[in-house]
Amino acid sequence: MKRLLLSTLLLAIAGTAYADIQAPPASEYTATRKLGRALSNVLFAVDEIPNTVIRWNEREGNNAGFTVGIVDGVARTFTRMGYGFYELVTFWAPTYKCTYRPPYQGSCGRSGLKEFNTWSGFTEFPAELGMDTQYDYARQRD
Repeated sequence: MKRLLLSTLLLAIAGTAYADIQAPPASEYTATRKLGRALSNVLFAVDEIPNTVIRWNEREGNNAGFTVGIVDGVARTFTRMGYGFYELVTFWAPTYKCTYRPPYQGSCGRSGLKEFNTWSGFTEFPAELGMDTQYDYARQRD
């Protein structure tokens, strides 16, 4: 009786461990995440303008930052808003390759969900302006 109980318990634990390992890669993308992404893209798309100006300024200088950066930032703003409205209307349906992943270029890499190209592609959510920095001088290390 002890062997039967022990083997049943072992199979139950092994079965749940196997089910946990077999979670599909896009399982964290759901309809609610798509709705949240759509709302953030619509509401915070304007942050693309100062972020693009800063990127052009660092890459090409002040003149490019305040001319090409503004024009490119406005274009990126309208593109992000367009994706936001599209995902807002279709948040309930898995539209991109039968998943809820974002449809824009550069959103997912080959090896994981966090890889993206911030220059030519779009991140999943708009960049936060002034909230956090990607540079180490503003962070304390342990």
